[in-house]
Order: sequence, then C-alpha cells, then structure tokens
Amino acid sequence: MSESHVRLQTNAQVADDLSDFISSSPSSYHAVATAAARLEAAGFVRLEESEKWSLAAGQRSYVVRDGAIIAWITPTSNPTGGTAASAPGSVTTANPTDGTVPAFRVFGSHTDSPAFKLKPGEEFTAEGTRQVGVEIYGGPLLNSWLDRELAFTGRLSLADGSVVLTRTGPIARIPQLAIHLDRQVNEGLTLDKQRHTTPIIGLADLAEADVIELLAASAEVDPELVVGHDVYTIPVQAPGLFGAAEEFFASPRLDNLLSVHAGITALTSVDAESLDSIALFAGFDHEEIGSSSRSGACGPFLADATERIIAALYPESTRSDYLAALAGSVCVSSDAGHAAHPNYPERHDPHVRPRLGAGPLLKLNAQQRYATDAVGTAAWSRACTAVGVEYQDFVSNNAMPCGSTIGPLTATRLGMTTVDVGPALYSMHSAREMVAISDVVALGAAAKAFLQGA
Repeated sequence: MSESHVRLQTNAQVADDLSDFISSSPSSYHAVATAAARLEAAGFVRLEESEKWSLAAGQRSYVVRDGAIIAWITPTSNPTGGTAASAPGSVTTANPTDGTVPAFRVFGSHTDSPAFKLKPGEEFTAEGTRQVGVEIYGGPLLNSWLDRELAFTGRLSLADGSVVLTRTGPIARIPQLAIHLDRQVNEGLTLDKQRHTTPIIGLADLAEADVIELLAASAEVDPELVVGHDVYTIPVQAPGLFGAAEEFFASPRLDNLLSVHAGITALTSVDAESLDSIALFAGFDHEEIGSSSRSGACGPFLADATERIIAALYPESTRSDYLAALAGSVCVSSDAGHAAHPNYPERHDPHVRPRLGAGPLLKLNAQQRYATDAVGTAAWSRACTAVGVEYQDFVSNNAMPCGSTIGPLTATRLGMTTVDVGPALYSMHSAREMVAISDVVALGAAAKAFLQGA
C-alpha cells in the first residue's frame, strides 16, 4: 500500500470521526454531552462542582458547567527535582509540602458557533406563513444562512428545575428574495437583521404544533412544563469530504468544534504514566459573543477548576503553591484562522500567506488579540516537531484588524503562558465552512504531543 494511500485513508478516518462528532453536537450543550460520552468511554469520571473533590495520581476526571467542559489527567507519579515555576511547559515537581506542585498543560477551545437564537414570544403569521422571532448570535455570514433548511436545537428548562437537550428536524428556512424582485442584488446584498432574517416554519392554515411543542416532543417532555429555553438554529446538511482528491472537508460549526474534537481526541489518548504535568482540556461557551459569562473564558470556570485540582491532589498545598503551578503552565488556545483566499488576495498580509493543507496556524498579533509570544511559540514548535507536523504563521493585514480568542482571556485571568493556534479555514462564520482534512489530522497530532509533554 502506498504512503499516499495510507495518508488518505487516515484522512478519511479522521473525517468520519469529526463528522460524527459535529453531527452529534448541534449546540454547545450537545457538544459537551458528546465530549462527556467520549471521555467516559476512555475512563474519565464526572465530578460535580457542588461536591468536594477527591483526586489521585493517574486519575481521569471531568466537570461540566452548562455549555462548557473541563477534563484532565493527573500524572501517575511526581518526578523529583526543580519547581513548577522554573520553565513554562517543562515541569518537574518535588514534595508538595515543599511548595512545588505540577503545572498544567491546557488545550483550550470553545463549544459555541454563530447562529440565530430563538426569541421568546408567540409565533406569528405573515402572508399566509408561520414565522418565529430570532436574534443573531455572534457574527454569522448572514447571506450563507439563506435558503438552507434549518433545525432548532439547544436546551429546555422545566418547571421542576431539570434541563433536557433537544433538536427538531428540518422545520425552518430563511428564503431570499428572488432576483426578479431585486435586480441589483448581485451588486450588493443588504440584509436588515430584523426584517430579512425571520425564518418561515410552515403555512398559517396548517398550524398543528409550535416550535416549543416540537422541541418538547423531541425531548419527550410535556410542553406545558417548559419554562425557559436556550435554542438555536442549525443547518441540517451533513458534513462531508469533497474536492478532486477528497482533500477538503465542509461542515457547519468547524469554528470551533474542530478544535474541541482535536482536544478531546488528544486527551483521551494521553498516557498518564509518562506525564510530568496535568494534561487538561477546556472547552468554553460563549466565545462568539465575547466570553463574558459563567461558562465563558472570561468567567471563573478554569480558575476554579485548576485551583480545586491542586487542592484535591495536594491537601497540604497552599495558595502560593497553586500560583507557582500556574506560573509554570502553558495554554494552547486553538481556534479557527484564515487561509489566504485565492479570490481576495488583497485582504491578507502581502507576505505572510497561510495555505489550506500546509498545517495548523500559529496566530500572532502585536496588539495581543492573540496571546502568542516567543515563549509560547517555542512550546508549540516543540509539540509540532515531536510529531513531524509543519505549522505556518498567521498575521492579519494591518488595514484589517483581527478578531480575538480565548487565548488573551486565559492569559489575563490565570497568568499562564499562552499561544494561539488553529486550523486554517475558508468561509469562517459561514453556515458551512471548509478546511483541508490534512490540517485536521495535523492539529490533532500536535495537540496530543503538547498534552503528552513534548
């Protein structure tokens, strides 16, 4: 069997697994449930934030907060010599009563993606159709959501305080105005975010069940018990490979379920026997709207979890020990980035031209919209070199400021050395994004090497 055939076979296997993961994760809450199922299959045990934690060497654990999840593996034993704060990313530890505890290797991502969120209130009719109100979540490419069959998905809260996950079938569509009624549309499409993005869900004279009733039926609960909801639209077209050699992968929510998948897959394959630090995956919610929530990267979730991990592992440790562990820790923040677009070359830096299929991006920005610095770059370079992965630099065109990620937020809140990386995409924030499948494979391999301690 030729080397290229082996490579393509591996690409196809990863594509199938990523497709399954994304299809099972239509909302951030579903993404957490999917990740939790994979973690438990790999021997991870769920801990509850409301309970006292007890941890042991070599233990695999995870904790959930709404649409966010943190999972970790503790080293089987503590090597001796050195201190946690001696060198970020290369951690050794002595007796914790001496003030030395293991540092963390964190692979961070986010579970949410741009969409439309269902508004509260009754359905309404217009021109013989049934419609529902939605508001824009994050920064979607609005035109990409037109003329696609959409489902509604998310969570319902019930009168007894319980929460259930749910998803309808394809029941909605945002139809575009025909070109015959807008002859200048190809010179520039302008969408009013209130008037032009309202989904149609049926004919007015065929009303049998509203959206909440359909969501409740999907979750097998009484709609009368539903008192609240966090429900979003999703396009229903399945992910899949395409291209002359099936080298591309198209899917909704590649930003950022691709990174969630890479991190979870990497963590579940880490060998605790050879760890010298705590390998940790963090998937935050609400990154697309600024991360300022209890389950977002601006919130206390990661700080709470890491402090509790150290306290549970080393009951005699002090706050100073925990801060020393953070000082020696490294976070890889993995989020999507932009490949140079062949149809819009002027939109990118004229000399730094990242390509699809040329490896994951190392994202840099002088304004610290990405947290990468020279120390973080070295940590990422070591991980990639360990598994033979090529990576490529990304910087923005100076006239087009870049977005940001969980990286600067994590660095700011916890003081960890942080490096921003991610897969190169076309059509970021579209209802259907695209990536080179070889970059997915490469990101996963580098993520594992980083968490393992390379």
